[in-house]
Amino acid sequence: MGNMSDRISSAQVTAVANLARLRLSESELEQFTAQLGDILDHANDMAQLDLEGVEPTSHPFDLNNVLREDVDRPSLDRDEVLAGAPRAEANMFHVPPVMGEYT
Repeated sequence: MGNMSDRISSAQVTAVANLARLRLSESELEQFTAQLGDILDHANDMAQLDLEGVEPTSHPFDLNNVLREDVDRPSLDRDEVLAGAPRAEANMFHVPPVMGEYT
């Protein structure tokens, strides 16, 4: 692992935090600078691996999806569930738009 001067700087972490609209205390800045440095060191270690002939995979283990059969079965009573909702309309939940309030 390189020393701190070879790693991400606190100024770079501050710039990223500003882009993400995050306000970091001095202790958070120090902590996140160290953590991001560790992450980047690990990514660099991974980039150095000889992967010639290694097939890309999405998961290290050979797994199959385990799904239940798609069959009708008893469920919650729609009227009872909708009665507990803040607002229902046309037999469905009525939700506010993503960027706004109920009108």
